[in-house]
Amino acid sequence: MLAPLSNEVIFKIAFTDREVLTCFVRDILGLDVILGNIETEKRFSPKIGNIDFAYDIFAETEDERFIIEIQNVEYDYHFDRFLHYHNMAISEQQKSSKDYKTNQVVYTIVIISSPYDGLDINGNPIKDEVLISSADPRNLMDKLVPIFGHKFILLNPHNRTDSMPANYRDWLDLIYESIYNQENYRVNLKNEGIRKAVQLIDYDRLSPLQIREMKEEEGRKVVLSMYDTRVKRAEAEKQKAEEEKQKAEQEKEEAIKKAEEDKSLLYKTMVNRLFARGQSFTEIAETTGLTLAEVESLLNSSSV
Repeated sequence: MLAPLSNEVIFKIAFTDREVLTCFVRDILGLDVILGNIETEKRFSPKIGNIDFAYDIFAETEDERFIIEIQNVEYDYHFDRFLHYHNMAISEQQKSSKDYKTNQVVYTIVIISSPYDGLDINGNPIKDEVLISSADPRNLMDKLVPIFGHKFILLNPHNRTDSMPANYRDWLDLIYESIYNQENYRVNLKNEGIRKAVQLIDYDRLSPLQIREMKEEEGRKVVLSMYDTRVKRAEAEKQKAEEEKQKAEQEKEEAIKKAEEDKSLLYKTMVNRLFARGQSFTEIAETTGLTLAEVESLLNSSSV
């Protein structure tokens, strides 16, 4: 039985393993690398920008040519957040205003471990399993010009498609099966990285400490989910109250406008009748309480 990779503890057990991470990088990025230090909850010091963020898994190669970040997304985060994480790892390398060069290529991989359909710039749902964004520009012939090398990759195993290269499918299946088909999972055990990951997250092989930490993480997620639900409900109620307030104000404005129109129509009718009886402007003004200018305006509007 597999423990779920949607659990942060289990996710880090699998992907901080040097063999698993090396195979994952090879399959997803097409890179054969020798990994150096592998960190979890990586933060930069001093802090970059105004947000204190942390990478779930942060690894650098021994020759310091590559930075590989992996984010395990459990909640309803938007793509701007992913882009921020990716860009900050690039910006952190630019130490001074005299040198903007980045010596390390940054690869950010985001794994969506809970069902989530983001929206594109036009508000349409994104249903792709794999999305890849490159920092490198294209010329007018649509040819990629390799200047920076930085890439952002998003993996969403919940939006399964029929045609998917095996190097992606192996890992997408592992993530999905560990969450939804834990006992009768179907994964490619011929892939050494997948095989090692399965061994690491086999529930029966987890230590008592790992199981306790996993359950504590699940409890934390439940609490956060309950809090998130309450926040969303409060926001919905606030939005509803605001809409009702705006509706009441609009109805009030419309009622005032209608009353003014009715009043204007009434005066216009009175003025026309009195004028038809041969009364002068002055007499009409005295009878209705209107000014001479108002009487003249009403009569002019009637004749248009």
